[in-house]
Amino acid sequence: MEISYNPLFKLLIDKGMKKTDLAKKADLTAGTLAKLSKHQTVSMETLIKICLCLDCTFDAIVEIKQK
Repeated sequence: MEISYNPLFKLLIDKGMKKTDLAKKADLTAGTLAKLSKHQTVSMETLIKICLCLDCTFDAIVEIKQK
């Protein structure tokens, strides 16, 4: 299984936000942003922060791809 954050990046575009805007608003570190950009796993706490910040659910920001 692979994780993709493409839905998150599409949502940011729709909201006119940059990744750095999200980082500031959701209090994310540069390392977390890098993990998101590389489609690596991040903590549940991080996903919750993003969802609260963007007023969305997990399925709006994460996609699970089957190999």
